Amino acid sequence: MKLKIFHSSTPSQSSQNGAPNARASSAGKSTQSTHDAATATPHSDVVTCIGWNGSSELYTIGDDGKVLHWSMRGDLLGNVACELSPVSGIVSANGNAGTGTIVSALGADANKNRAAQKKSPFATDSSSNGTPYITDLDWFPSKTKMSKSSELFVVGCTDCTFRLISKNGRVERTIKDAHKGAVVKVKWNYEGSAIATCGEDGLLKVWSRGGQLRSTVANTGRCIYAIAWAPNSERILFTSGKDLVIKPIHSSSKQLQWKAHDALVLCVDWNPLSNLIVSGSEDGKYKVWDEYGRSLFVSTPFDHAVTSLKWNPDGELFAVGTYNTIKLCDKNGWSYDRVALDSVDSDPMQSPSSTNIANAATGSVMAISWTDDGTQFAMGTGSGQVYFAQLSDRKIEWNQFVVTLHDDLKLRIHDISQDVTEELDFRDIVISMSLAYGHLVVCTSSQCWIYDVNNLTSPHVFDLKETVTMIKMARKCFLLVDHFAGVQTFSYEGRLISNPKFTGLRTEFLNKDNLGLSNDYLAIVDKAQGQSKQIRIFDIQTGKQIMDPVIHNMEIMEVHLNQMGSSDNRMLAFVDRNRDLYITLLKSRNLPDLHEFVNYKICTMVDSVSWNDSTDMLVACSDQKLTVWYYPLMFYVDKDLLPKVRATKEQMDLGKSGRIESFVENRVVVRKLNGARVTINVSPYPKSLYQLQQEEKWSSAIRLCRFVREYTLWACLAGMSIKAGHLQTAEVALATLEEVDKLEYITSISRLKNEEAKSAELALYQRRPQEAESILLQAGLIYRAIKMNILRYDWDRAFEIATRHKVHVDTLLAYRSQYNELYHDGEELDKKFMQIRDVEWDWETVKQKEAQYNELYHDGEELDKKFMQIRDVEWDWETVKQKEAQYNELYHD
Repeated sequence: MKLKIFHSSTPSQSSQNGAPNARASSAGKSTQSTHDAATATPHSDVVTCIGWNGSSELYTIGDDGKVLHWSMRGDLLGNVACELSPVSGIVSANGNAGTGTIVSALGADANKNRAAQKKSPFATDSSSNGTPYITDLDWFPSKTKMSKSSELFVVGCTDCTFRLISKNGRVERTIKDAHKGAVVKVKWNYEGSAIATCGEDGLLKVWSRGGQLRSTVANTGRCIYAIAWAPNSERILFTSGKDLVIKPIHSSSKQLQWKAHDALVLCVDWNPLSNLIVSGSEDGKYKVWDEYGRSLFVSTPFDHAVTSLKWNPDGELFAVGTYNTIKLCDKNGWSYDRVALDSVDSDPMQSPSSTNIANAATGSVMAISWTDDGTQFAMGTGSGQVYFAQLSDRKIEWNQFVVTLHDDLKLRIHDISQDVTEELDFRDIVISMSLAYGHLVVCTSSQCWIYDVNNLTSPHVFDLKETVTMIKMARKCFLLVDHFAGVQTFSYEGRLISNPKFTGLRTEFLNKDNLGLSNDYLAIVDKAQGQSKQIRIFDIQTGKQIMDPVIHNMEIMEVHLNQMGSSDNRMLAFVDRNRDLYITLLKSRNLPDLHEFVNYKICTMVDSVSWNDSTDMLVACSDQKLTVWYYPLMFYVDKDLLPKVRATKEQMDLGKSGRIESFVENRVVVRKLNGARVTINVSPYPKSLYQLQQEEKWSSAIRLCRFVREYTLWACLAGMSIKAGHLQTAEVALATLEEVDKLEYITSISRLKNEEAKSAELALYQRRPQEAESILLQAGLIYRAIKMNILRYDWDRAFEIATRHKVHVDTLLAYRSQYNELYHDGEELDKKFMQIRDVEWDWETVKQKEAQYNELYHDGEELDKKFMQIRDVEWDWETVKQKEAQYNELYHD
């Protein structure tokens, strides 16, 4: 990925360049400026404020007092008349009356005035027309429900005020005496219901949307240079000298403070999707932190101070500005591209290395702002120049296909195996694209294009009502996320399938980590009240929630659904805040006896996780190594064998924070913390085993395992065959694994004549006793259901079944008596059993019933060792039948 940078054009330059391109036209009609574009001139002084509104229009404010309006192409559309009347009688924090302008120690631009800045970070020279200088600008959040009816921005001023201004330049409200001295930063929260301000007086305050003071959050005693809201809008991050501080807005909670840099911290930003913090300082470094103040990345120092930085809306990238330089970085800190601004040409069609125009006096990058779609950002510099940067050469890969966004309107698809390249042209700018499962989905500013990678000539196309912020794909469907329709699922023919919704769904907080998609289910992390502790599960076809949420005791960071198999085998893997990996079978959440399978932890210290695209294999970057579970459903079949289906690549040191980019076929692509991409091959044989299982070719599966001679593969075969009920194959696999106890039990199950009895025993083997009991009761095998609960020492349930069906009460009492002899000295302590103690029973009758049971279900062979010890006891059917008649006389009249 690279940056394509161009600086702003004056109206005369833009007319010489011809009509605006598709990028400019796709931004929509610009607002009417107060002054005609032909008379507008660029900034002549430092540009301190910059911001895109919800219509992708750029507004910039400089120390020359101008408020300018720009197109996405960089064409100057005109001035915005904004009358900022000076507020008299206000004393700044340094004790001087009048207005001031920020000339703080921001890199090389301020080196000449270093001595003066030590006295005060703010000078008190007023602007030429007596109006205050504007220090910061922040647009009302465009992703909120109120944004359609309220397009305004807030600015901080050097005359101790901040002001709410509409997009046409009219001052809606002026809040006086907001701070003692200049208001340095202003920031809307994500809901648009509150404004945070900080000033050179060292105060951090929170105001209502209408400008009413709610609280003074902090008093640092020194100038606060930057602030940022937490994703839940319950905490605020701010600078305090060399430190960063996270302060809850409610005084009952504790604040978090840590030393972040070796010099003054000048800029911070907190992304709501990745929940990561980035900071820049006069020490020339930028650093990435988590929300607990733990350092994730430290850059090598620039030659000058880091004066600005900003996250991309999706949280995957951020831009860093310093003197004459802009840098594009991954969220883990490593760099994609670095460009010197003094070698940038004004024509966006020229390359960034063009030197037709040399701007030696570019100065520091004072402000950065991204568009809502994340494809472009703008920069204001110390020289007054405004630069625009577009993301180019974006690449996505799947199997043998590589798709590259050559420019805003053209895609190149390269088939490596055939060495064939095709190009796709679009009339609108390409906002996002995704490639997987044999399909390419491309979203422009107005349409969605769906291609089959083997037939690019006949795409399916449908119109979009809003800019798409995310694409996620499954084998048979994909979803789009935007801020108008929310989450929508589509077929690959372009047919809308469903539009899942729930109360509290906020699409601006959705990314690929907190949303999982499969052919039948959709999983979304619910961030209600800022707590990401539950996952909602939706049916793809109906869009309705189909089961209770998956609830966890900690915040959930990532969710992933497996792609293969039926909905009965749909597994959900998620990673919590402690970086522990859990797995759950969604089917089990509706079954009462499967509580032990809910949220089963299988790994710790996990940085990233991914399912395979064509099997149920699961891979994770854990403890700087790669761990693969070839058959993760084993946790549901036999947890004892789960370690045997796991393999770890011990020789691969992936370092900290390795991110899995893809797991296709048997290839895992991992992006290391330093940006290097590592391709790791896992065993190809489990994929073949999955294919043989689906085709029910068990003899071929056995031959494959014998050929490979790997215990991991035998364990996978054992789990697959037990799950499928193919006991002969399971016996071979367990024998090879030398699991003697499991082998004996499976062998005893295979000897059963009754299929329902076999199914019940298999369910019991898989630790699902209630399911086993349900199978037996539905099949009328009452005796076996009672005996199963007796052997499990579930006396209450055995008593309930026996008394409800009024059968085999004597058998229950016989075994209960034996139990009391062993553990209670023969005394009965349970009141339920005391009520039926008058029922007559004898061991001879019980043993004869047992023999009859074995005759029916075991071909007359006794498999229970306890009964083998008493098989010499004499009995006859005539006596048994007489007792049976007596029993019926007692209980059935």
